[in-house]
Amino acid sequence: MNPMSMDRDEPTSLSSVSTNHPLEQFILLAKGAKGSACAELIKQVLEAPGVHVFGELLEMPNIKELETGPYATHFKTLNLFAYGTYKDYLENKPEYLELNPVQCKKLQHLTIATLATQEKCIPYSVLLEELDIKNVRDLEDLIIEAIYADIIHGKLDQECKRVEVDVALGRDARLEDAAAIADVLADWCNACETVLNSVDRHIQRANHHKQRSIRHQQTIEQEIGFIKKTLKAQAENEESASGGGSETHSAPKKNSRAVNKIRVTLRSRGSTKCEVMSQGREEES
Repeated sequence: MNPMSMDRDEPTSLSSVSTNHPLEQFILLAKGAKGSACAELIKQVLEAPGVHVFGELLEMPNIKELETGPYATHFKTLNLFAYGTYKDYLENKPEYLELNPVQCKKLQHLTIATLATQEKCIPYSVLLEELDIKNVRDLEDLIIEAIYADIIHGKLDQECKRVEVDVALGRDARLEDAAAIADVLADWCNACETVLNSVDRHIQRANHHKQRSIRHQQTIEQEIGFIKKTLKAQAENEESASGGGSETHSAPKKNSRAVNKIRVTLRSRGSTKCEVMSQGREEES
């Protein structure tokens, strides 16, 4: 690579910059780069691994200066990677830099991300046309690389010849896209409100059924308690009735035995009237 002309106070290589995101390294370097140095910086960022958004770099004053002048092609190519697709590159090649294989593959990955925002099941036929790939084997290899690079998350459906995308990388957005994005967000908010209202109605209905079930259960428990008390009272009444009847029947039997004994005693001994009465009292006791 050609050396970049930078101010002395600025870092002279990417290895000397330590930041959390790869793009931040280039943003720091762009602060002190001018002219050809900025142009060379753009070439580096276009093939740098892990860098898939470029909006912040495009906003840098030193990069904006390249929009007109001898390095306008570099600026347009950076815009292409931020907002465009591989098909845009093929249709307007003279306006952009000649891309090397690494840069071409990155632009193809970004194109897959763009297509994934339009539909979640992308047919192979669409991908073959948009990415200018001649056979399915190369296409599937490219998709697998995009999955491993976290450009998209999904799976290949080889039977139906399509890619089923679960999540896709978010790309840079132009200012003119803000209205469309706002409309999409508004539709999403409305859909969320509809879902929340439906959930609230289901919760209210469930609470109503719960309260009704609780009241029904309380009624049943009260009825069970009443039946238990009734059965207990009936059992006590029957027990008391059976107990009183036994005493009534046993008294005459006891008295008759005592009378018979007195008669036997009178006949056998010929005792006086007082002895008979005394014996009767003893027998009764």
